[in-house]
Amino acid sequence: MQAIMEKRAIELLENGTVDRVLGWSAGEFPYDMTPAVFESVEELQNNFVYNDFCGANLSKYLIKESRKGGKILVFLKPCDTYSFNQLLAEHRVLRENVYVIGIECFGKVDVEKLKAMGLSGITGIIAKNGVYTVETVYGSKEVKMADAMAERCLSCKSKKHVVYDELIGEEGEVVDDCDRFDMVEKLEAMSPDERFAFWRGELSRCIRCNACRNVCPACTCEHCVFDNPNSGIAQKAAVNSFEENMFHIIRAFHVAGRCTDCGECSRVCPQNIPLHLLNRKFIKDMNEFYGEYQAGEDPNAKPPLGTFQTGDREA
Repeated sequence: MQAIMEKRAIELLENGTVDRVLGWSAGEFPYDMTPAVFESVEELQNNFVYNDFCGANLSKYLIKESRKGGKILVFLKPCDTYSFNQLLAEHRVLRENVYVIGIECFGKVDVEKLKAMGLSGITGIIAKNGVYTVETVYGSKEVKMADAMAERCLSCKSKKHVVYDELIGEEGEVVDDCDRFDMVEKLEAMSPDERFAFWRGELSRCIRCNACRNVCPACTCEHCVFDNPNSGIAQKAAVNSFEENMFHIIRAFHVAGRCTDCGECSRVCPQNIPLHLLNRKFIKDMNEFYGEYQAGEDPNAKPPLGTFQTGDREA
């Protein structure tokens, strides 16, 4: 797949269709793939990477990149296209300045799961027939894909791209039986005290690094309330449990109705807090209260919290 993507990107650069390319490059570690902009064929040939470690959603980077002039090529996985569509609906991305290539996806690896298996010194990974061959400096080991795949990929809502200019690979379908609300239902079945204990246990690990906010495609305010020096909670570690709770609860309310459930918040959390569960609870409630709605599916659709019907639930 990487060779096909790189070849097509070079063609579009050379024929002038695009001025630059948004993709992934190697980070500090072989499994640490990071979003990057490539402005020349040479940069692409030397640094462009695409493999099962490329989990980052590239859509948010287009907010700034689409306003820099010229046209940028971006590679989007199916789940990423929902975020892109939602940004279009909110007029945060200039569509005419973006060339979208949809790429098929079979799931991405959760490196933390590999580390929990005792694997260290990871240098690469190969997927074949439902098995990952994880290469390390100490040798290689085979791992079932289901055991190493990111949670958001195990409960993927769609293998279908909702927007693209061209497609590389096969187009998939919306996944009707993804079971992504299973954990939410388990939390709902708990007593209030049990739920409180669960979230206190999770949120107490928060170090207020703001990674979840910074990576979230739905957090696009130019001036975030959490950066306001008059708010009392600007860019600092929480000093008590109230601040830990309020930061995440306020953010969850902020993205309610706009979250596409891309899972980036949980992916980047250095404390491995399952932040996506807060958003999924809101998504589940809106589906039940206002009817089925998927943010980003249709950029022209009215969000449930942005419209009013006389029959809407009052409480």
